[in-house]
Amino acid sequence: MNLSELKPGQKGRILKLESTIGPIRRRLMDMGVVPGEIIKVEKVAPMGDPIEVTLKGYSLSLRKGEARGVEIEVQP
Repeated sequence: MNLSELKPGQKGRILKLESTIGPIRRRLMDMGVVPGEIIKVEKVAPMGDPIEVTLKGYSLSLRKGEARGVEIEVQP
């Protein structure tokens, strides 16, 4: 499952960053989107883009295309 499929309020553990091209992948990793971290979807815009997530105690907005490249495992 990828991050763009989560609904607001759901959490997941990041498994890997896949199919994200070089500079975008590096930017996401610099912001803490790394395997093993817990990420929670806070809000999704009405048209589905962007997605607001909480990670390591701060909020981050991601485009749907960026979120599609983050593979996660849903947490209870």
